[in-house]
Amino acid sequence: MGFQQLWIVTLLIGTTTLAAICSTIESAPQEDRILRLPGQPEVSFQQYAGYVTVDETQQRKLFYYFVEAETNSTSKPLVLWLNGGPGCSSVGGGAFTEHGPFKPNAAGYLVKNEHSWNKEANMIYLESPAGVGFSYSQDPSFYNSVNDTITAHDNLVFLQQWLLKFPQYKNRDLFIAGESYAGHYVPQLAQLIVESGSNLSLRAIAIGNPTLDFDTDFNAEGQFYWSHGLISEDTYNLANTVCNTSRLRRQAVSRNLSDSCKIIASQLHAQIPDHDFDTYDVTADSCLSKAGSNFGAPKQHSWAAIFHPFSSLRSNQAGVRRNAKTEDSIDLCIQDEMNKYLNRKDVQQAMHAQLVAITNWTACTHRVKYDESDLENPTIGVVGSLVGSGIRVLVYSGDQDAPIPFIGTRSLVNRLSKKLGLNTTLPYKPWFDDEKQVGGWTQVYGENNKLAYATIRGASHMAPLSSPKRSLTLFAAFLAGKPLAG
Repeated sequence: MGFQQLWIVTLLIGTTTLAAICSTIESAPQEDRILRLPGQPEVSFQQYAGYVTVDETQQRKLFYYFVEAETNSTSKPLVLWLNGGPGCSSVGGGAFTEHGPFKPNAAGYLVKNEHSWNKEANMIYLESPAGVGFSYSQDPSFYNSVNDTITAHDNLVFLQQWLLKFPQYKNRDLFIAGESYAGHYVPQLAQLIVESGSNLSLRAIAIGNPTLDFDTDFNAEGQFYWSHGLISEDTYNLANTVCNTSRLRRQAVSRNLSDSCKIIASQLHAQIPDHDFDTYDVTADSCLSKAGSNFGAPKQHSWAAIFHPFSSLRSNQAGVRRNAKTEDSIDLCIQDEMNKYLNRKDVQQAMHAQLVAITNWTACTHRVKYDESDLENPTIGVVGSLVGSGIRVLVYSGDQDAPIPFIGTRSLVNRLSKKLGLNTTLPYKPWFDDEKQVGGWTQVYGENNKLAYATIRGASHMAPLSSPKRSLTLFAAFLAGKPLAG
């Protein structure tokens, strides 16, 4: 081939590549594009944020924050992340506290998260249901009658409408992940996708420290307290004979404690401090700051703070926690810094966010009145139906979380495997991170990693916050459909 021919071929290839890039940019909604977040370091990937209308009548709009993958965004999968609550923000939690590309610091700047999940995928962080974070309904009566069915429906409409905004992702492999009460949100949305015959390319779901079965989850709480030395032998015996911790939680939801449960509540108050200690991360130090905010969540030991994962970030003691085993540095005051950052007007303007009928953005809202009966409906059966329909499932637990401890979750997954008739294809064994340290333990059921369970050693309820490196390792294996241990 002569020089002139080579030059023509090179020009054609370059033109084709440029056309593909331009086509990708043009197919994204430019009105939602974030030019730059205040205090943000330079990055090569694109960011978007804005609203998707999920109900025209009530003008119900859900707010999202989307970050492209750091590299090869055109080939990497699409992941929808949902935090729990019910009523807590995925933007404040997943995006700016756990595994988004940036984290705010005390100086008001954003620092790059070296363990961001957009290293592996294109990430959507959704504030759901309406009334959470920047999401809203023009009809405020909506907030008085929210339930799992409505949330799943709105989340599906969001995905469908979002893909009209971003058609280049229409046929991309889709994964849905979340934590805590997303143990309801994620399986129910996935089930609706399957049952509706939607053409979404859903491949798998992952749920961390999830609420799957009220009694199992919260009966394990008392055992975790006792086994980790948080309560005395006498208190544990009372919890096994007078009022177990799931019964205590149930009565706390209805705000009607019996005399026997008041005894246990009193003992727990006496032995587990209300301040300077966090049962959602029993090995963590705390953050001492003047703000003393708690992400809008109820007090830890009001026994109404059942599903609010943000109470895992106490604001009582300044400093940075260093995990000696993984060398991960954890900013203990990140909840205050994130809250301040997202309440800045210049940040809200950059993200195209609105405050509708509220004066401040909060990480966990109290204006959404969630149907309390849904809190007790088990979703482990929904997980089973997904496995049966060919959707791969990963359930994982940060092993330092007391309110939804691995003790209960592990038993739920094991019982489900037996119910589905799945053989153990990878026996319970440790998995290792890239530094050859034990990252946790895992077990796999069924062929092709059909149902998997894993713990993340040293991690809290919000595992990617407290163990970012190990959580990223788990996330990468999940997307690849590979077991954590060989």
